[in-house]
Order: sequence, then structure tokens, then C-alpha cells
Amino acid sequence: MTTAMATLADKIAIEQQMPIEDRWSAKTVYELLCQTAAKFPDRPGLSFQIKSGPKDKAETFNWTEIKGKVTQTANLLRSLGVGDQDVVAYLLPNCNETAITLLGGATAGIVNPVNPLLEPEKIASILRDTKAKVLVTLAPMPKTNVAELAAQACAMAPNVETILEVDLTRYLTPPTSWIAKLIRPKATGGHKARVLNFNAEIAKHNADKLDFTEPGDDGFAAYFHTGGTTGMPKIAQHRHSGMMYQGWASNELLFTEQDVLLAPMPLFHVFAAYPIWMTAISSGAHMVMPTPQGYRGDGVFDNFWKLVERYRATFMVTVPTAAAALMQRKVDADVSSLNYALCGSAPLPVELFKRFEDATGVRILEGYGMTEATCLVSCNPPLGERKIGSVGIPFPYTEVKILHCDGQGNITKECGTDEIGEICVTNPGVVTGATYTEAAKNEGLFADGKYLRTGDLGRIDADGFLFITGRAKDLIIRGGHNIDPALIEEALAGHPQVGFVGAIGQPDAHAGELPAAYVELVEGGNATVDELMAYAEEHIGERAAIPKYMEIMDELPKTAVGKIFKPDLRRSAITRIYDKALRDAGIEAHVVEVIEDKKRGLVAVLKSENDAITDEGVQSVLGNFARPWQWAS
Repeated sequence: MTTAMATLADKIAIEQQMPIEDRWSAKTVYELLCQTAAKFPDRPGLSFQIKSGPKDKAETFNWTEIKGKVTQTANLLRSLGVGDQDVVAYLLPNCNETAITLLGGATAGIVNPVNPLLEPEKIASILRDTKAKVLVTLAPMPKTNVAELAAQACAMAPNVETILEVDLTRYLTPPTSWIAKLIRPKATGGHKARVLNFNAEIAKHNADKLDFTEPGDDGFAAYFHTGGTTGMPKIAQHRHSGMMYQGWASNELLFTEQDVLLAPMPLFHVFAAYPIWMTAISSGAHMVMPTPQGYRGDGVFDNFWKLVERYRATFMVTVPTAAAALMQRKVDADVSSLNYALCGSAPLPVELFKRFEDATGVRILEGYGMTEATCLVSCNPPLGERKIGSVGIPFPYTEVKILHCDGQGNITKECGTDEIGEICVTNPGVVTGATYTEAAKNEGLFADGKYLRTGDLGRIDADGFLFITGRAKDLIIRGGHNIDPALIEEALAGHPQVGFVGAIGQPDAHAGELPAAYVELVEGGNATVDELMAYAEEHIGERAAIPKYMEIMDELPKTAVGKIFKPDLRRSAITRIYDKALRDAGIEAHVVEVIEDKKRGLVAVLKSENDAITDEGVQSVLGNFARPWQWAS
């Protein structure tokens, strides 16, 4: 079903109809799946194609088949010793088995999706932290190192007792499938876990019903890691009710069983797992995943509009970086079936917003969410007014406050209309007091002991629309003057040859930080640094925010979901500034890497071939900067 919600008054009216606990009857994600399968047994629910072509082979499951596969998976996991409190991790790109494992793992125990783009040491750290008993991953396959990563990680995480391998060659057609099997890398050892074939093993189990009784006590169903790409992963805990809330809220406002959601987003991330996959489960809609790598897959951008036409997609799911890449391709297919584009992960530049809607005729709905809140918090309403630059109205049963807090989470000020402060949230997806598995990480995380402190800065206007203005930790602090990097990024994004912009504060011995901008041009772009600097001076209204340094990169570093990865930009800036300062002082030392320390943040690691270089000499130069340094061991 869908409910018209165009205004804040509509949201309040929905909340007043009934308490949240009366909105759905299922006590677990599996029970919700069974209800959907009973309602829409023959409707398609899940599709995957390993290649991106509009005529390439695809595998589609209806809801009866999905329920059967999930049931078999949960029964298999229980037979492998997984209990209610045990963890089933998966290290997988997108495929039908990934979506099935997410549900089967959450039914048998607690599911823990892991980003396969991480280094093996980080993967192992997550597996140890969650005490994962089973890992579902890929069988060795040409052109991917996931099996190797899994083997190396399990060698460092002896708690993993069983590895279940998914063989992607089954999605290929002859002769490619034959060749892939012949040239696949050899299986990697180094661990003590037993290795089984995922599909062969689930086929041995009952598909009609669970062989065990679920607790039904709204325990934890999923662990999602955050910040793994920075080297400091935290594990966020999600309850069955939080997962179902995400499905209900998006279903209530956006989707019905008639919708087709084209979602080239990774299922190890909450954006695809909850607002998309859980919404499909709640509504009976059809989720389509092109290629294991989603938007990163070969030919996905080139074929995207043809895939919309193939599946008659009604919704597309994107992020700003993907939307910008799509705008470099012609809309070369019939996309008249598309109603909306759901965009998240980062604010969408205004110019890109206009360019996208003009080119496609598709209405963009920007949303806002975070892993710690079991994803979406707000979304621009599909009906009624949208405000460009806003992430919309908070979902029903979600309360957002703009606050100033001290380090312990005590509220020092509640902000008024359009006043900027920290965005703080409570909703059925926020596990108050236990957001993270590590208790110490929950200290100071909740304003007034109730509202999750997001670390994002924002404001709420008179109509109840939420605007994100930046990250608290991303603020560029120039001589005590706070500069929002979005001010720089929005301005430069208006240049027709600019694809992506990342603005950071680079170290400065006098001001603490100075604004620096890193730019990726559109394909075929030839703008120079001087041209972009002149453009910045003309279009950035705040003089202090005009970049003191600008660099054009072939490609900006990005996360798996397309966010510009600013820690890498900061590392680059620290290396550049510190090396120059040492050279100018005649000190023969240089930065070999910039690491992240839990307590000190980013730390420059130095090396010197000159034994006469002293700590005091280096400190006399680098001690003028806020970021610490140390010698390489």
C-alpha cells in the first residue's frame, strides 16, 4: 500500500492513526517474508544478471521461491550449529544468494554483511569482533579476489568454523561458463574452516518450513559494520523491528507490489539491504540487481537506461556520484516506466539535480539515513512540494531534533527554525543505549539519553523539511572560523566540466586549516586548475572558503556506495604539506604513509635516511601543525 504524505501535517496524521506496534503483525523478518509470499506467491521478487547487457541471461525468483530458498538457508545454518545469538557473516558481491543469505542469516541467528572491498586484516577484525561462526563467500572465480580475501581473513579469524561458497559460474552461459571453470584460481588454504558449496548444501534441507522455532522476542537480527574503509570499523546492531520498520516506512510512502526497483547498490550496505530489499519484502515489489559490482560493474552505466526498459523499472536507486556518471551518457532507451529516482548517501549538488531531471524527466527523491539508525530517517515526499537541497520530511514515527550537546551527550541548546546544529534522531530503528556492539562506543552517543547523535550538521525549516549542511568532523576550521565544505563543493559542482568535488581542510601552521578542493572532471573535460580557481573565486560567496589549493585528479577516491572518501584526500594533503615544510626547513625526512590511530586520529609516519635527523628538529617544524607525527617502526 502507499499513503499520501506530502507535508509535515500528513506525517503527524499517520502517527496519530495508531501506535507503531500495530502497523504490522509479524514478529520477525522471516514471518514478514512468509506473509508476503502468501499474498503474492507468483509475483517476481528478486532478479540478478551477472552481465550488464539488456539481453543477457537473468535469474528471477518469485516470492514462493524466495521463501523456499530462505527457509532452506536458515535450516542449513542451524544444522551447522548456528543458534539465536550466533553470527553468520557474508563476504559477497551482489547476486541472488546474497539477498537470500541476508534473510536466512537473520532468521537462523544474526547476519553480518561485510564489505568485500576491505583489506583481509580489516575483514578478519570484523569476523573476530562479531564472533562469526559461518562465512558465506565466493568460490574461486576469474577476475575477482573475494575467495582469496575470505581465505586470508579466516586464517586470522579462527572462530569461523564453516565457509559456504557461492559459485557464480552458474549464472554464465556456455562457452563462457566452461572457460571460467577451467581458468578459475585454485582454492586457497591457510585456515581450518571446512568448506562447503552453498547451493548444494541448502538443496539438502526442507524448503516448506523452519526446522526450529524462532524466539520472536525482537532480538538482534543483523550486525552492519560502519567506517570499515577508514580502518576503524564499528559494529551497529539492528533488531527485527528496526529492519521491518524500514520496510514498512518506504512501503507505506512509496511502493506497492506493482513496483520494480532497479538497484545496482551493494547488499553489504544498509541502503540496499533495508530501504530497497526490506521494502520489497514488505510490499511484494520486485528488486533487480545488475552485475555483482552494481554500478561498478562492466557496462552498467552504458547499459543502464536499456536495463530500465528491459525490466520496466518504476524506481531507480542511485547516489550522487552514480547520477553524475549517468549524466555523461545519453538516455538511449524508453524510460517512461520510471516514476522516481531514490537518491541517498550524500547530498546531491543542485546543478546535478536539475541536469538529471531535465535529461530524464524522472523525479528525484533525496533521502537521508545512516547505518546506526537502521538506515533511512527522512525522504522528500513523492507527492506535494519537494525542496531542492533538502532530504525531506522525517518518516512517520521518526523524531528529529537539531541540538547542541557536550561530549557526554547533555543538551546545551535546542535549535530553532533554520538554526544549524547536530542532527539527532530517535525512531524504531535506533537501538538506544546499545547502537554499537562495543559498549564504550555508545558513551556520549545519545542526546538526553534518547536521541542518537548522528555527527551530521543540519537545520529544519518552518515546513519541517530537513537540510544537511555538513559533517561535524568535516568542518574546515580556519583560524577559529568554521567553513562548511559543502559551500565549496556546491559552487564548483556548478562548473559544466566538473563531475565531482571533495573539499577538505588541509593543515596550516598559522590558521590550523585552510580549504583545499580536489576535482574530478567529466569525461572529456579539459578545464585547468587556474580556470577552476577563477570560477571558485567568482561563485563562492564566502571569501574565507575560497580554496587555497586545488588539484584535478583522474578519479576521486570513493566508497563502495559512491561517497567521496575524504580520509584519502586528507592523507594526501597531510603528506604534501608536511613534506614541503620539511624540505623548506632543510630536514631530510619525508612522509611514507598517514595512518589512523584510535585516539590521535590521522598520524603522519616519517622516514629518514639521515641518522643525524633528530626528533627535536622534526618537532620544531611539524609541531606547528595540529596533526601528530611519528617515525616509521
